[in-house]
Amino acid sequence: MQMSQSDHERMAAKFEGQVMKEKIRARAPLRLGLAGGGTDLSPYCDMYGGATLNVTIDRFAFATILPADRAVIRFVADDMGIVEEFALDAPLGDSKLVLHRGVYERMILEFGGNKRMPLTIATTVDAPAGSGLGSSSALVVAMVEAFRALLGAPLGLYDIARLAFEIERIDLGLAGGRQDQYAAAFGGMNFIEYLADGRVIVNPLRLHTGVRNEIETSLVTCFTGQSRESASIITEQVKGMAGASGKTINALHKLKVDAVDMKAAALAGDIDKMACILSESWLAKRATATAVTNQHIDEMLKFGMSQGALAGKVSGAGGGGFIFFLVHPENRYRLITALTGRGAVAGPVKIIEQGCEVWRI
Repeated sequence: MQMSQSDHERMAAKFEGQVMKEKIRARAPLRLGLAGGGTDLSPYCDMYGGATLNVTIDRFAFATILPADRAVIRFVADDMGIVEEFALDAPLGDSKLVLHRGVYERMILEFGGNKRMPLTIATTVDAPAGSGLGSSSALVVAMVEAFRALLGAPLGLYDIARLAFEIERIDLGLAGGRQDQYAAAFGGMNFIEYLADGRVIVNPLRLHTGVRNEIETSLVTCFTGQSRESASIITEQVKGMAGASGKTINALHKLKVDAVDMKAAALAGDIDKMACILSESWLAKRATATAVTNQHIDEMLKFGMSQGALAGKVSGAGGGGFIFFLVHPENRYRLITALTGRGAVAGPVKIIEQGCEVWRI
């Protein structure tokens, strides 16, 4: 949402000289990409329009804004073991916590009258970096939501997601698509459309309780033990979109059709159909970049199938992170036990309907 100059001046006057006394906490859920991942990347979605189906789960990115005891800006990521401190007038460009820096600078510029505020931004995420669960984007959404509450910024869910996207992809120049920010902001199971003019439409799926329970009880996640850097995979996919062979484009067309079909199967609670689409999507996903899979991933997927899984794929860009399986609920325990016995970190998930949220202490 754009603010006028007078809006900026009023907001700056409101916070100038004000001492922050509350703690503000926010969280945003991580997600599983069920179908369509990759079609939310430019230039594909700009040329053809994209579509994804994703669902948020019971893992979160957390952000807390705390009052400062001195005139400093502090960035803290406990799960990464990083604490940074800057003088109020110091440049922030050397920060290792680039997401913290990007959110702080954009929110202060956009909604704080460009007057730096002394505070601490402390974060944690319920998944390792490179998880494939959209953790980086969820963290940006959580931080934006915390700053929205702090600064009284007039932002709705679409605004928060769009702003998080701009901070990651434009301000910071980090490679990636659009689905993660909107999934984290809205929560639940969403069919999301990405239109050629940059518009995004979030279509929440209103699942019957029995259908929702069936899908939730059919999902198993498993950490591959390998974190991955998605940028190289995404760069190869983007290059493939402009390639003469059309291999990547055709694979992305298939992934977009799969997202539409997966939506219909999910609404019906047809786990067997969802598994069939998931298998086809995994084959199409592999065709978009060479690093999407590797021997370790292939072996884990093959083992999961041998232990009762109906289908599986890597969540996110690929190359590592989390695998998720679809399995008939009566076989779920067997699958989790077998994966765990093989040394993997496997378990069930819960579907989270709520998107980003904030509270004060």
